Amino acid sequence: MRDPVTISTGITYDRDCIEKWLFTFKNFTCPVTKQLLIVNSSSCRSSNSSDDLSLMIIPNHTLRRLIQSWCTLHASDGVDRIPTPKQPSILTLSNISKLISNAKKSTQMRYTCLQKIRSFLSQSTSKMILESSGVFEYLASVLVEDDATRSEKDEALSIVAQMDGYDQEQRQKLIKIMIFNNGDDDGGNLLIHSLIRLLRSGSHSPSHQERENVMKVLRLVYSVADPTQMSNVKCGMFDEIVSIIRDRNSNQGIKNGLKLLIELNPWGRNRVKAVGSGAVQVVVELLLDDGDRRISELGLVVLDQLCGCAEGRADLVQHSAGLAVVSKKILRVSHIGSDRAVRVLSLVSRYVGTGKVVGEMMEVGVVAKLCLVMQVECSLKTKERAKEMLRLHSRVWKNSPCIPPHLISSYPSN
Repeated sequence: MRDPVTISTGITYDRDCIEKWLFTFKNFTCPVTKQLLIVNSSSCRSSNSSDDLSLMIIPNHTLRRLIQSWCTLHASDGVDRIPTPKQPSILTLSNISKLISNAKKSTQMRYTCLQKIRSFLSQSTSKMILESSGVFEYLASVLVEDDATRSEKDEALSIVAQMDGYDQEQRQKLIKIMIFNNGDDDGGNLLIHSLIRLLRSGSHSPSHQERENVMKVLRLVYSVADPTQMSNVKCGMFDEIVSIIRDRNSNQGIKNGLKLLIELNPWGRNRVKAVGSGAVQVVVELLLDDGDRRISELGLVVLDQLCGCAEGRADLVQHSAGLAVVSKKILRVSHIGSDRAVRVLSLVSRYVGTGKVVGEMMEVGVVAKLCLVMQVECSLKTKERAKEMLRLHSRVWKNSPCIPPHLISSYPSN
């Protein structure tokens, strides 16, 4: 043990082990005695019992000192003395509720309250307590409050963004709490509009981290949005997303922007709006320069979605490197990346297969790459798409000197 703690049954465990047992694996019993250690969060809320939720995990200082003494005695044998762990502040339902109550009474306490909430996030018990104490309703109120300062909104935003540590079901539950328990009768639109305002410079240019956090939270909000909201996303939203991807301030910011596009594109005319904001050009430039496999994979997924509309296909073929970079990514990113890249080329081949485009596909190596796909291990659907394209334009491509001799044998005969 490095940090022995005793729980309410009197049994001592290492802190990391018992917290993993309780909060990661959701086993709310003592491993030795099998006694129940915690009641469910709804009972905690109704009983307002801080002891139920805090679990009373108490450091066992006596045992820790004995362990440290033993380590010191055996230092000559290569045993390192364990450091004295820093004890976290005690977080209970009552003291977090008191914090929020004081902050609501006095706006001067707001920033201090948010900082303390953020400091609690490292504690394993924090997820359960924060969920039951009204914290997320309060954070939403700060984000939509007109008189909240920029620093207060930034602090609230950074806390909500850390919700990535929750599983999907928990995230959706908490976002619904933020929206519907905070008087947002517009189903989240008030929160969305507030987040978009944070992205826009005005007198205060948002930091890279702030923009990343906004993207994370927008993804969380849209994950619980209804179809009407998803279909009515404003063009300004796509302008902001594309701007973040274009700036390339961090890989995480790029990934969040691409993921948000992927969630929004399937709905209504969102693909057309994204194309109108320059999404195709930005993603092509990203694929040209970026070596991050995950970013390339996400970029190809976005291009596949955007090429589902005529405007997206037109933008891709008009870009001087569009077809070439998509072809280059086949067999270089992942199986998913290859599947998406071939789908993009298939859409272009089928719907924009003019003589000029077909000739460019041959010149930039698309045809040779499709022949290679026929030889290597790929999904059956990808091979079928490649074969369909090769057959469709066989009169132009089959006898082309652009196809290396070792690949021409893969060209389908009929």
